[in-house]
Amino acid sequence: MFKKRDVRVLPEPDASTQFYWEAAARRELAILRCRGCRSFVHYPREDCPKCGSKELVPERVSGRGTIHSFTIAHHGGAGLPTPLALVLVELEEQKGLRVLANLLDCPLDEVKVGMPVEVTFEDVGEGVTLPQFRPRQPLRQPNG
Repeated sequence: MFKKRDVRVLPEPDASTQFYWEAAARRELAILRCRGCRSFVHYPREDCPKCGSKELVPERVSGRGTIHSFTIAHHGGAGLPTPLALVLVELEEQKGLRVLANLLDCPLDEVKVGMPVEVTFEDVGEGVTLPQFRPRQPLRQPNG
């Protein structure tokens, strides 16, 4: 699933994850959704764990959620600069729908469980774009 290139390890899409990486290249977060019970399913798999349907289709999601859990990595691995925050984000579309990624643009001592975050995208070379997260930006108020 991942291939080492120079120092950083990059994802290698396969038939079950191609939609995810293509969406990321468009700066969208897409998650499989069951046509039968309408549940989101992540990580990608062949059938719905709730109802067993094999009719799973990618659907764009908001990319907004909260940090469910996190760890601060202090030792290098996969060519990533350290220290870094690795976060498990529960997306707002469905309780229990979680995505694992790095947290960017946040001092490590400010990372907290329950912190509102939003997806951002990082171009890492060789045509690969990674969904990452950052602290949620406040909504802009209209002038006037």
